[in-house]
Amino acid sequence: MSDTEAASGNDSDGVVDLLGVLAYATLSAFFRLSDDAAAAQSLPDKIDLAGMAVAEYGHFTRLLARLEELKADPDAAMEPFVQALDAFHARTAPADWLEGLVKAYVGDGIAADFYRTIANLLDPATQALVTEVLADTGHSDFVVPRVRKAIEADPQVAGRLALWARRLVGEALSQAQRVAAERESLAGLLVVGDPTQLGQIGRMFAKLTDEHSRRMVSLGLASQSAWTADAQPADSAGSQDAPTPADQA
Repeated sequence: MSDTEAASGNDSDGVVDLLGVLAYATLSAFFRLSDDAAAAQSLPDKIDLAGMAVAEYGHFTRLLARLEELKADPDAAMEPFVQALDAFHARTAPADWLEGLVKAYVGDGIAADFYRTIANLLDPATQALVTEVLADTGHSDFVVPRVRKAIEADPQVAGRLALWARRLVGEALSQAQRVAAERESLAGLLVVGDPTQLGQIGRMFAKLTDEHSRRMVSLGLASQSAWTADAQPADSAGSQDAPTPADQA
């Protein structure tokens, strides 16, 4: 069976949805990393961030190619997710350089875990591609030492960043749940049978907290974090912990 045939069954629409949301996510990451590179204060930081931006654009083109292999229109595949992803980034606009670093590591990280979990249920070719495009392009090595250095220089920064990380995860989980609920074909990849059985999706999200906890430890924020396995999503009161400038406007 060819790759195209493998993806042409009942889950073909879900596969196109997954590739579409990933394609727009990687394109957005390219734009954000390019902006970060331009704003970076040191030449080494500019070079590292520019390299990560180039890697994200490479992932974007690979995803477009896969969509074309599946006879899907890349623009049409991305369009349903543009508003949702743009809104997420607008709600989680970082107030400063450190918040931007934490967002790139924590917020993008848990989103990648979500997409990777879905991809594990798909055909081998799609699974391999998603694993490739979600591989760490240097974010960990770039972010972790800079955040730890900032905390060492000013320990009070840790509390603020821990609250910011908590908000990011709440926003990311809420956004992922909404997307999965609104796109029946995407939810169908997660649920055997009736895609309205969102309890199974909820249990999957609970497992994502393990990786989040690991990232918080890496950043040196674990002892500061109020995060627990039953943390409330962003549309609850917990999302008000660290308002962005847009919230305060």
